[in-house]
Amino acid sequence: MAGKKQFKVTVRRNYCKQCAVCVEFCPTRVFDLDSIGYPIPARPEACIGCNLCVLRCPDFAIDVEAQGEKAG
Repeated sequence: MAGKKQFKVTVRRNYCKQCAVCVEFCPTRVFDLDSIGYPIPARPEACIGCNLCVLRCPDFAIDVEAQGEKAG
């Protein structure tokens, strides 16, 4: 049985303007905001690789990369 694909989610803070579009559009709630308002991938294991965060980010501050499969 094939495992679930895993993804690495990266936010480049030097590009991010803290708009929180990624937080609002993520269907699996991967992101939270840190204490100063930057998005952080708090639940990267929940990422399904839909790339809505990448497509909606006005600053090109987010990358989602496939990392292989997780057993289960």
